[in-house]
Amino acid sequence: MKSRISKVMIGLVIAGLVAVFFGFDLGQYLSFDFLKSRQSALATFYAEHRLMTMAIYMAVYILVAALSLPGAAVMTLAGGAIFGFWIGLVLVSFASSIGATLAFLAARFLLKDYVQNRFGSRLKTVNHGIEKDGAFYLFTLRLVPVFPFFVINLVMGLTPIRTGVFYAVSQVGMLAGTAVYVNAGTQLGQIDSLSGILSPGLIFSFVLLGIFPFIAKKTATLIQARKALVK
Repeated sequence: MKSRISKVMIGLVIAGLVAVFFGFDLGQYLSFDFLKSRQSALATFYAEHRLMTMAIYMAVYILVAALSLPGAAVMTLAGGAIFGFWIGLVLVSFASSIGATLAFLAARFLLKDYVQNRFGSRLKTVNHGIEKDGAFYLFTLRLVPVFPFFVINLVMGLTPIRTGVFYAVSQVGMLAGTAVYVNAGTQLGQIDSLSGILSPGLIFSFVLLGIFPFIAKKTATLIQARKALVK
């Protein structure tokens, strides 16, 4: 009974936060246009309040990821634009992994029992596969962006994969893609005119954004092939 009440309460809190986000159109503050329009002010605030800016940024990012709200990509670009590559990479890597894990835990707490009880017989093969090879499977999903990351967070929460494994693999698996987006953010932050769009750094960043899925897919294939040989 207490568990059911807890689930209802947590579900209502999550639904309420999502309703507030869309009801008050808070998504406008997670857009590229808003980022560009406030770029100078954000840079000034960061220069004057470094730790506070990092804390606020991570809190917002974690909340966005935990609630599966749109805006994570812009938040990642903002990390590079505001903090630079290395600090931005560290902040985004931890914030995105923590937020993803919270979404994973929410899905597990609210829905896992229902899904497993109702479809348990049909999910035996999936559960066995996750228990046996879940870390590598999750790593492949993180490395090759075929599915939206928020979908992976929610679906994995319904499987037997351990929370610690989910967090660790997510952080490692998302690192390369995070680095590409943060790097693009550092270049986007330097655009002051149309001529800046043609800067070599920005062109290189967008090339990376374009070819990263292909590189990631090839890497995952090679890892899987080597893993099969070892077996």
